[in-house]
Amino acid sequence: MTSTASSFRMRGLLRLGAIALGLLLLQPALARKDDRQKPMNVEHADSFEGFNAPNSITTLHGHVLLTQGTLKITGDLAKIHFDADQNVSRIEITGTPAHIQQLDDSGNLMTGDAAKLDYDNNHGIAVLTGNAVIKQQGRGEAHGDTLTYNTETSQMSGSSGSDGLVHMTFLPKPRSAPVPTPAPQSKPAAASTATPAAPPAPAASSPTPQGHR
Repeated sequence: MTSTASSFRMRGLLRLGAIALGLLLLQPALARKDDRQKPMNVEHADSFEGFNAPNSITTLHGHVLLTQGTLKITGDLAKIHFDADQNVSRIEITGTPAHIQQLDDSGNLMTGDAAKLDYDNNHGIAVLTGNAVIKQQGRGEAHGDTLTYNTETSQMSGSSGSDGLVHMTFLPKPRSAPVPTPAPQSKPAAASTATPAAPPAPAASSPTPQGHR
């Protein structure tokens, strides 16, 4: 009975985690939408096999670093897939960990780490598998067996194994301190415009009586 209740609670928590992650997807995002229009550069690799022929794969070995605008991908081994037009269509990265990062239009950094990274360059979708972690500066982070990140919209989705959970942290937005209301100032007394009263007239003096002779 205890085992059944525990399993039910675990499944319930996983469903709640999926719902919470879905709420995260609804948040507005300002991701870089122009990175995929920029050239993909192999900044570093110890060795490689193949070349960019149509519908071919080039394999990079050792300390791999790929860049595309603000997007950076690193790992131990990379397989770059080219389509019929010799454009990069997909990149598979493995590493300890495989790493991806990107700035959004507001300059906030997204980082992702996992044992394996599968990046769809045609749609800007990165799938991280194996102890995946995605952190979004100022928004929060997510942990799971598999996390999917859209580099154009900053939206995430995730899943975990039957014995695990998707874990998320949501960062609150900083609130500005309320501006204190200034105390009302007392108005100065208005100057009186009334005509001042005239001083009282002096009392009339009585005539001095004269003595009889």
